[in-house]
Amino acid sequence: MSRADVLRTIKDAEADAGATLAKAESEASNIVTKARVSATEAVAEGRNQAQSDAQEMIDDARAAAQKEADKVSKKGDKTIDTIHSEGESNRSSAVDVVLDAFRA
Repeated sequence: MSRADVLRTIKDAEADAGATLAKAESEASNIVTKARVSATEAVAEGRNQAQSDAQEMIDDARAAAQKEADKVSKKGDKTIDTIHSEGESNRSSAVDVVLDAFRA
């Protein structure tokens, strides 16, 4: 093998090594890019799930508060009805007391 052949073989090997290195760097860059995309998707999915869970908790709390408010409202309505009916039954005696006060 002549000196020129040896130099050409070395240059070819260097070119092959350079191409292999470039390919490896490209693949490494692709792997990093895919990992970043995957991490971003995982974070977004986690955020969406957290928002969904929070909204569900808010909805449950709102429903419980509405149920309690309905109970209080019914109790208040009963109290109002009781006061109203007792007021009607005492109305005639109250009128008599007022009229007696004017007559005296």
